[in-house]
Amino acid sequence: MSRQPEVLWAQRSDKVYLTVALPDAKDVSVKCEPQGLFSFSAKGVQGESYKFGLELYGPIVAEGCKTKSGLRNILCSIQKEQKGWWKRLLKSEEKPAPYLKVDWNRWCDEDDEESASDEESYDDARFVGQDDGSSDDEGMLYLPDLEKARG
Repeated sequence: MSRQPEVLWAQRSDKVYLTVALPDAKDVSVKCEPQGLFSFSAKGVQGESYKFGLELYGPIVAEGCKTKSGLRNILCSIQKEQKGWWKRLLKSEEKPAPYLKVDWNRWCDEDDEESASDEESYDDARFVGQDDGSSDDEGMLYLPDLEKARG
């Protein structure tokens, strides 16, 4: 039986962005079909199978779909066939599955799109393997040694 990883989504007028939260994923397979079908499958760290499929709101350019695997997640950029803002991610008007959530960190309103710079592009390589800031010193603040500072 396969499981569904958490999937965050955001959009621009020309693209939809999906971030699949699956650390250290193996055998990642993403398939995009022009009528708006998106399918994903991968293996988790312990060999567990993850799989899901989405019927997107509108048609897409299959060749315009790009995927980047990082240490903590898989980033998918999906090119829309026609520029424009979708009312929702999925074609169905039903409530989306609980594993689908809005990516508020990458969300951009229609009015804000022109002001978003190209440097903040989701396709930028800096997102690949981006660390979420966690470390072995979780919650520890770095403070200089005050005795040495007094001198």
